[in-house]
Amino acid sequence: MRNIVIIGGGAAGMSAASRIRKLRPDWKITVLEASEWVSHAPCGIPYVVEGISALDRLMHYRPEFFIRERNIDLHIRARVTTVREGEVVAREEKGERRYPWDRLLFATGAVPRRPPIPGTDLAGVFTADLPPDAGIIRQYMEEHDVRKVVVIGTGYVALEMAEAFVGRGMQVTLIGRSDRVLRRTLDREITDMVGARLAGELDLRLQETTRAIEGSGRVEQVVTERAVLPADLVILATGIRPDTALAESLGVVLGESGAIRTDDRMQTSCANVYAAGDVAECRHLLTGKNTWIALAPPGNKMGFVAGSNMAGHDIRFPGVVGTAITRFMDLEIGRTGLGEEEARRAGFEVKSAVINTSTGPAYFPGHGELRLKGIAEQESGRLLGLQAAGRGVLARIDTFALALQQGCTLRDLFFSDLAYAPPFAPVWDPLVTLARVLKF
Repeated sequence: MRNIVIIGGGAAGMSAASRIRKLRPDWKITVLEASEWVSHAPCGIPYVVEGISALDRLMHYRPEFFIRERNIDLHIRARVTTVREGEVVAREEKGERRYPWDRLLFATGAVPRRPPIPGTDLAGVFTADLPPDAGIIRQYMEEHDVRKVVVIGTGYVALEMAEAFVGRGMQVTLIGRSDRVLRRTLDREITDMVGARLAGELDLRLQETTRAIEGSGRVEQVVTERAVLPADLVILATGIRPDTALAESLGVVLGESGAIRTDDRMQTSCANVYAAGDVAECRHLLTGKNTWIALAPPGNKMGFVAGSNMAGHDIRFPGVVGTAITRFMDLEIGRTGLGEEEARRAGFEVKSAVINTSTGPAYFPGHGELRLKGIAEQESGRLLGLQAAGRGVLARIDTFALALQQGCTLRDLFFSDLAYAPPFAPVWDPLVTLARVLKF
């Protein structure tokens, strides 16, 4: 019998624990989670805030399920303080406890970056990190007359939280130092379209630095380099960083991104020590280099792979292509693979094209406009990336993601046998049209 200890009860940690239990029914599996939430869905926070979902729906399985049904020794409100060779120390409600380990998994996730400005500790200033944050934000709105909301940041979380408050009929301001929203993940041809849609619903203030958050006891205003903005509630959405402190204390090596460096078995630089989820790097299938992409689908799979290998099986995690999707109101936004400048920095000679098209024939109602930007290798035509905004984004992004993983070319995409019927798509699917523009 082996002693397995997993630090972190989120998606990666519980995926690993469940996998080990299936493969090794007699092993001791201990999961230590600092919060009260396990197997949770932080991506649902904006939709709880907006009122679309109830808070308790953001936990896929309750702790009792793992304890009773899967015989996992799960400890909630257990904050790990020390990690050393063969032992983990945690502070729990009944005092300090020690857990021996033969194999250890870091699934500690990521934590929000807080801007270095005064006032971030005022009441009414929140991050959107874990599901309990959604409940706290909702409670604050119920107890106070919240009409004006300021969101600081220009990434996915910032847009999704801004949408939540717009959906509640509030006056929303979004502030960012960047010259455009989603600058780190999308090229200008797509972000210009996103920015225009945002500007139609809220006060979008780009290339503007926040100086301070002010108030007497609770937030009352946000001070930028250009204005003083009244605020009843503020969301800090200025990015995240991998939570590596415990791993570093054990001597685990980090990668260039600052996340834990792993191999394709999710093993770290230390023997019998693994990492998975938002705290870990993995391989990018197009560049061949390690990358850090903190998203739920790869995090769950990384946990599955880590658990399989910790249980003595040999499963490899091939890597990611960086597929992501979000929306703002009725505008769907997605990407997969490399952006144009990303591809050039990675050493590719590229060609790109942007098309504006429709998701179906003009004679059938219900379709919408779609903008696609495709990137391919100049000589070989190998697909490198796709970005999209409009309607019908998911189907095109997912199709292209699989094509990237299979090393497809523009010719492969052009001749792909995609479905057509007037209610669903045009006879020339937007992906096929894009391939034609780039190839022929």
